[in-house]
Amino acid sequence: MWGDGFVSVGGKRLEYRCWGPEPSDGRAIVLMHEGLGCVALWRDFPQRLQEATGLPVMAYSRAGHGQSDAADLPRDLDWMTHEAVAIVPKVLAPFGITRPIYLGHSDGASIAAICASVHAHTEAAILVAPHFFTEEEGIAEIARVNAQFDDSDMAARMAKYHSDPVAMFRGWADVWLHPQFRAWQIESVLPQVGCPLLAMQGRQDQYGTLAQMEAVRRQVAHAQVEVLEDCQHVPHLEQPAATLALVLQFMHHNAFM
Repeated sequence: MWGDGFVSVGGKRLEYRCWGPEPSDGRAIVLMHEGLGCVALWRDFPQRLQEATGLPVMAYSRAGHGQSDAADLPRDLDWMTHEAVAIVPKVLAPFGITRPIYLGHSDGASIAAICASVHAHTEAAILVAPHFFTEEEGIAEIARVNAQFDDSDMAARMAKYHSDPVAMFRGWADVWLHPQFRAWQIESVLPQVGCPLLAMQGRQDQYGTLAQMEAVRRQVAHAQVEVLEDCQHVPHLEQPAATLALVLQFMHHNAFM
């Protein structure tokens, strides 16, 4: 099934796409998208990543995203932990990915961090603009986008990538803006990450401050932490060359290539 199509997990069809050869030793880079993302919105980054590393690359769209089946809404406030613990292993099993290198962006980076803390077979984790706790700055930005959504063309633009852009948006915004979600944090999982870890964030990230990077430095002594200049929340699209260079440096240093 290596290539592209749908994998069935928990009664839902989740779209996926793969780049490069099938995993011969169980190792592959697994991409986990942001809160408004999907397979297609990685754009050309997976292909560039595969060509640069020579490793298999696989991405999937979570339920409610891209062309995957609808998510069950409203989402539970601990949905990221559920995704990491209950969904991700079932997504990877049919592909023979037993030694994943997780590369996640934003909410996907948070999921990747949880995966790295609970799945002993994780080879490495690369966290791009991760969230480990809520911050007023990030919530304010989400509230701003939420207030504009109904009267903008956002849904129409998202419809090019998501089968139900309104439900997808609500599944993201409603959790982040839930009053009880202000107490959410997964910083406590970081000390359990024993694999090589790279964390990076744009200095001008509008969804989180560099306190997120300080959490990694504080909790994971062996982590490589990087801040990208002239970069907001999407380093792999805003600073693709710098992002890829950091990933390759990390992969070489840890003998993954």
